[in-house]
Amino acid sequence: MSQRKPAQKSGKRIRVLVAKPGLDGHDRGALILCRAFRDAGMEVIYTGFLATPEQVAQMAIDEDVDVVAMSLLNGAHMTAFPKVAKLVRDKGGDDVLLVGGGIIPDDDKPRLEKLGITGNYGPGTPLKTIIEHVEKIVQVRDSKPPVAAK
Repeated sequence: MSQRKPAQKSGKRIRVLVAKPGLDGHDRGALILCRAFRDAGMEVIYTGFLATPEQVAQMAIDEDVDVVAMSLLNGAHMTAFPKVAKLVRDKGGDDVLLVGGGIIPDDDKPRLEKLGITGNYGPGTPLKTIIEHVEKIVQVRDSKPPVAAK
């Protein structure tokens, strides 16, 4: 069996923070994602469950991650995901990419996308689809020229 090439960004492995922002004690899917990202060659940090949006945002900045992959099954995605997004941006994480997943109604997905939260995958999504999405959005981000400071 061949080993998968590590997911890289500019010669470095992609760093992913897997987060359960808020009151959601269902961590099985998040743990499966952690293993899948790791097996795809990414560096993975897991917040554990019951992390506040503030804790998730601070960890994203402190750990210098490329991607925050958020998962919620409790219906609070329209509150918690945008709050994480705002806090990450407020802390200077403009280059941190955000991916959502969990129980997300189709009507909410375009609203999350407008906030920069991509993917928004539901239960049963093939892990390969999520991994390829993360690799693609990092590649797209890293292929853009740097923005000049104002």
